[in-house]
Amino acid sequence: MQRLLLLFFVISLNLLKSQDAIEPVKWNFSYEVISDSTIALKFEAKIEDNWHMYSQFIENEPPLSTMFLFEEEPYSSILKVSEGESIISYDPIFEKDLKYFEKNALFELEIQINDSIDSISGTVEYQACDDKLCVFRSEPFNFSLKNNVVSKSVSIDEKSISIANSLKLNLSESEYLTNNKNNNSNKSNWKIFMLGMLGGILALLTPCVFPMIPLTVSYFIKNVKSRSKGVKDSFIYSFFIILIYVLLSLPFHLFDSLDPEILNVIATNVVVNLIFFFVFIFFAFSFFGFYELTLPNKWSNFSDSASSKWKGVMGLFFMALTLSIVSFSCTGPILGSLLAGSLTSDGGAAQLSFGMLGFGIALALPFGLFSLFPKSLKLIPKSGTWLNTTNIVIGFIELALALKFLSNADLVSHWGILKREVFVSIWALISLLTALYLFGIFHFPHEVKHKIKIFRKSIGLFFVFFTIYLVQGLLVKGNNLKLLSGFPPPLFYSINDSNNECPLNLDCNKDFFDGRVIAEKTNKPILIDFTGWACVNCRRMEENVWSDPQVFEILNNEIVLVSLYVDDRNELIKENQFSIKRLNGTLKNIKTIGQKWSTFQYLNFKTASQPFYVLITSDGELLNDPIQYADKTVFKNWLNKGLENFNKNRL
Repeated sequence: MQRLLLLFFVISLNLLKSQDAIEPVKWNFSYEVISDSTIALKFEAKIEDNWHMYSQFIENEPPLSTMFLFEEEPYSSILKVSEGESIISYDPIFEKDLKYFEKNALFELEIQINDSIDSISGTVEYQACDDKLCVFRSEPFNFSLKNNVVSKSVSIDEKSISIANSLKLNLSESEYLTNNKNNNSNKSNWKIFMLGMLGGILALLTPCVFPMIPLTVSYFIKNVKSRSKGVKDSFIYSFFIILIYVLLSLPFHLFDSLDPEILNVIATNVVVNLIFFFVFIFFAFSFFGFYELTLPNKWSNFSDSASSKWKGVMGLFFMALTLSIVSFSCTGPILGSLLAGSLTSDGGAAQLSFGMLGFGIALALPFGLFSLFPKSLKLIPKSGTWLNTTNIVIGFIELALALKFLSNADLVSHWGILKREVFVSIWALISLLTALYLFGIFHFPHEVKHKIKIFRKSIGLFFVFFTIYLVQGLLVKGNNLKLLSGFPPPLFYSINDSNNECPLNLDCNKDFFDGRVIAEKTNKPILIDFTGWACVNCRRMEENVWSDPQVFEILNNEIVLVSLYVDDRNELIKENQFSIKRLNGTLKNIKTIGQKWSTFQYLNFKTASQPFYVLITSDGELLNDPIQYADKTVFKNWLNKGLENFNKNRL
């Protein structure tokens, strides 16, 4: 985040100073072939007098370290990274000891090459400074290797090749495919955008943010020469708030591009989910008022002083940054909820960006609107005990969300400690405690007793009804809590004995190849259900769509259901473990059942999202376009169309 903000700062500074023509560093590139699979890339920089550029080994940026970025990673591993003799001295601009170069700089990267390649391209990103100005530059490079071919950097044993080939289906051309892409990802993006806005609205109602609205708007209205300039500055300030929160999602796009399955792996990782569980508990108790979450004081001090020092647009940017840092104790836990929730959904980084955009807009909008209509400030309720009450209710919500992450870890690992009934009971208890708190039955140590108002009691009444709803889900047979589908563990993950571990007690297969044998014997099509133990939308489909009588009839009698859990952490037996080669030339070791089926999905259907449904014949013909999350009508029509196409094949 610091790197992104500093990059934005430096670029903006250059535009303001009109210094784009300055080029203080000249580059020369060369290479040396060390062996048939190893090459040394050499980057030589000639630096103008009075200028210096920084080492690639800078900790606690700023300034920006020198970086080497490749268009496509040509290496399987970096064997050695080195650079010439540097100067270590106190830098007055950044007020700390730094490693930098004057006059000349030499960087060398010794790498092990992937396959035979003809060229290596990319850019050097660096920062150079003199005693008055810093510039950020990107220098493209291209190494033409010509006839210096190298051998493959990684090799895969015959067993791995055999197993990987066996996972590739012989998918025949099908007349039934329309190549219509499902647009549910767009719907999901807008859904999480709205959830982000809801999170932003909650953040506005916290003690860290709410009092800042009239203060900041008054500043823009009263401390400028004209009303129009005040409104303009207020909207620029609001824009920077939105920008800062969107920037927080950018690193996850990098993770997503490196490996399409990486976000799913993060979301279903047992350790990550346990960390989220404890972090959310920690967040909850901060909302309860037992302690306050803060970022380092030097961050807010630096940002605040920069906002005072810099005038104009840059000053407004640092004002927005100061608000983001100072309000972290209230916004941080809500942002954490949004981040974690986005990673466990199908859209990954894209959905996270939409969520952050919604959060930033909701948080920034009041500052712009009230500057347009300053008289409306009188309608804002005064700060008071209701802000503290809001904080505590959010704390109870954080406790409930924490339980979801413990449930994910439990489901993926099959511990059996948080069955559906236990999960719902704890949620009911949290909801009841929230209601009792809102009715004033108990209070927290730091609170002062006061009269409970009607609005607070009405919110408490909502939690009473929610508690009753949860209890009915435990006691009333057939009440599956459909409004919450996806959050509690699946129906079959129960303390009561179940016939199997398949959705709705259907007869499902957990291995595609076993299911294909059954399909051949019964002359039925196969429904491949790419799912996950921690997949929220998978549970929603099973409990809200598959439970429809007509859909259930098809699933139970007319197809062979194959449910492949891509997050199953049970290990494959040793002889079935294998490796595959990623696009960047590195090896991915497949050791668990989930890794096997996620690889199977990507090899055959070039996707890593769940739920993902495929109707296919036992000999490999797709019966219609694969489909993702859908409503009852769409899914039922999709099944019927696939069965119709299957029956045409049999005539």
